[in-house]
Amino acid sequence: MNDKTKKIVITALMAALTCVATMIIKIPSPLNGYVNLGDCIVLVAGWMLSPAYGFLAAGLGSALADVFSGYMTYAPATFVIKGVMALVAFYGFKFLRQKLGNLPSGIISGVAAELVMILGYFVFEGFLYGFIPSAVNIPANSIQGALGVVIGVLLAKIFEKSKVLR
Repeated sequence: MNDKTKKIVITALMAALTCVATMIIKIPSPLNGYVNLGDCIVLVAGWMLSPAYGFLAAGLGSALADVFSGYMTYAPATFVIKGVMALVAFYGFKFLRQKLGNLPSGIISGVAAELVMILGYFVFEGFLYGFIPSAVNIPANSIQGALGVVIGVLLAKIFEKSKVLR
């Protein structure tokens, strides 16, 4: 298998994992959304794939989960928000890794990416429902973000040790 084909296959796999992780546990949040575990794979895609492939894996997998789950209104925003999360994770990790090492860089870049998610959905839902009502989802999104960082760091470590992704 040539290198380009391998990258496409891994990106498709990460998109599928993102979709499944997002759909497997869905806890409804107050404003028509849901808390899920997809962020851990979004972060792993950002840390372990190139920026373009990470963006596509995170954005497509998350948006497909919204479509399959009946949240079609959220799908376009989710595609952008989750894709940008992967970019923030990638560039944050790349910038910090030389100075701090892998673990602190993963945590810091993961937190920065999750802040993008919290702000992104606050703004999106603010336009849908009003900014005061959209603030009610900030705690739920924060919990999702914290779980995403913790589980994402653990998964990245497992993937790194098993040499699943290089």
